[in-house]
Amino acid sequence: MLPRRSSPPAYNPPMAPRKPPEMPNDVKIVTRNKKARFEYHIIDSLEAGLVLTGSEVKSIRDGNANITDAFARVEDGEAWLYGMEIAKYPFANILNHEPKRVRKLLLKKSEIRKLQVQLMEKGLTIVPLALLFRRGLAKMEIGVGRGKKLFDKRDDMKKRDAVRDIQRASSRK
Repeated sequence: MLPRRSSPPAYNPPMAPRKPPEMPNDVKIVTRNKKARFEYHIIDSLEAGLVLTGSEVKSIRDGNANITDAFARVEDGEAWLYGMEIAKYPFANILNHEPKRVRKLLLKKSEIRKLQVQLMEKGLTIVPLALLFRRGLAKMEIGVGRGKKLFDKRDDMKKRDAVRDIQRASSRK
């Protein structure tokens, strides 16, 4: 009996490189600064990272953050956030974080330069608009705004009331 002759192996093209699993672009908003949109005309907004400690991140995930009195400044080419209060994490050890410490905002140099140019104009300030988690990282949405005058605030309230009345009237029909 003759030895069986094996056929040549079938051609298998090289596999395409495996793509890393895509992380969902889920955004979990922890807190919003409703007062900021009422008190300021927001001209420009952008998203910045935050330098935080572990206990701060855990406390933020629990929803224990307050940004209503916070504001940001640009000093020596770096952006800093003042006045944001993050409650102490109850399960942290003795080395817990300071609730109202100054925190660094992570921005690109071009974004910081853009903020500096905008802040040279009189009456503009940087206010936090929202604190959120994007892909597991804590982010702060900040806006450059000009303070509203009292009559602007009254006009906004009148517009909101008018829209609310229209919605009520249309829902009754």
